[in-house]
Amino acid sequence: MSVLVVDVGTSGLRAAVVTPDGEVAALHYRAFPPSSPFPGMVEFDAPGMAAAVLEVAHAALAQSGPVVAVGITAQRASTIVWDRATGEPVGPGIGWQDLRTVFDCITVKAEHGLHLAPNQSATKVAWLLNTFDPGRERDLCFGTVDSWVAWGLSRGELHVTDHSNAAVTGLLKPDASGWSSSACAALNIPERMLPRLVDTSGVFGTAHALPGAPPLASLVGDQQGSLIGQSCVHPGMAKITFGTGGMLDMCTDAAAPTTGNRTPEGIFPIVAWSRDGRCTWGVEAIMLSAGTNVEWLVQDLGILASPAESHDVAAQCATTDGVMYVPALMGLGTPHWDYGARGTLLGLTRGTGRAQITRAVLEGVAHRGADLVDAAEAGSGHSVPLLRVDGGMSVNPTFVQALADASGKPVEVSRHTEATTIGAAYLAGLAVGVWGSLDDIAQAWQPRHVVTPGARLDRDRWAEAVERSRRWIPDLSALDF
Repeated sequence: MSVLVVDVGTSGLRAAVVTPDGEVAALHYRAFPPSSPFPGMVEFDAPGMAAAVLEVAHAALAQSGPVVAVGITAQRASTIVWDRATGEPVGPGIGWQDLRTVFDCITVKAEHGLHLAPNQSATKVAWLLNTFDPGRERDLCFGTVDSWVAWGLSRGELHVTDHSNAAVTGLLKPDASGWSSSACAALNIPERMLPRLVDTSGVFGTAHALPGAPPLASLVGDQQGSLIGQSCVHPGMAKITFGTGGMLDMCTDAAAPTTGNRTPEGIFPIVAWSRDGRCTWGVEAIMLSAGTNVEWLVQDLGILASPAESHDVAAQCATTDGVMYVPALMGLGTPHWDYGARGTLLGLTRGTGRAQITRAVLEGVAHRGADLVDAAEAGSGHSVPLLRVDGGMSVNPTFVQALADASGKPVEVSRHTEATTIGAAYLAGLAVGVWGSLDDIAQAWQPRHVVTPGARLDRDRWAEAVERSRRWIPDLSALDF
């Protein structure tokens, strides 16, 4: 009764077999970083990705034996366009971070009133078409990474995506009832290119490329997978994944929104998952840089040997001695959405050393996490009773304690650094009877440990530091997607 999960992230991919008790029995990983041929451009080799997926999936199954279902979870909004007959991409895969269509987003907003962001798929699809099929003459397929993986595992039988992935493309109707003809028309995207919408949890095809041809039973975006993997399946439950960036996702089960646009609180509506033809809604708040700030201490400043050392170095001082750091290396996301804000280090004295700076960086990311919580609570109407966290920074004790202190909430740390895999397994298992209900998933949660709040970090001083970091590059601060 185990489930195979294919999990394709931004810099690597894995296959894992998850047992009915929610444990990983076989895990095979392969690094698969994107390339950046020019500043602001992020591309990946889609055929190479498909081959790597088969490699790790076969390895996991060889170790574990047969499975009853397969789940797929992947980075969202990264875009592939391929020939329906040959299965060959027409151009490079374009990563979700790619910024080549920034000005296209501005033009579409001015001419058609569409609010699209460069990290969505819509303008990436249009760019690929304009570059490789300007006459719209070929029979092409568009897909996000989940679609591409399903196509490969089914040997070209399936061209599908689910609502959690489709809702962040910029091409879905706000209520997720179908693809938006108006968005497609504005960008000259033929609707025949779009994948068929299927439930996040539900059998939708067969993995003919795998031994035993198990059923394909879940498709889910990575952040929603992490939400479910941390058992946040009831309204008001929220998680934050602290990886390169930071994503807070909350289940709200609210009514379908009338717009997919950002709210005044700086959050977005998302489809958390869909089952039996019904979408469960949530909200998402975004931190543009989280672990990137620790990497900066290691790779650029050279004051740490590794990210793991940040805990030990920060623990050498009890406080930052008044130093504050705003982690805005790529601007500020929720709630400010100021792309022209920049990283800011304040309060330095002659006595400031690497311990104070390291602690200030960890506390700065923690403050940003608390900002996401405040925005999600204000925008959703739900009070978050506690936080669940995963991602690379979740193993750092100093950081997790700072998050509890900044938010004033208990923090439950996931047993699995990448809870996304567990979430995709839960969704596939629900579809084939490994787990009976969402309540079973809620009850399966067992955190590695719980951190309770101590002395509250100074949020007023933090707000002042954020204000000083903003509008550093006015032209970028003026951008509004």
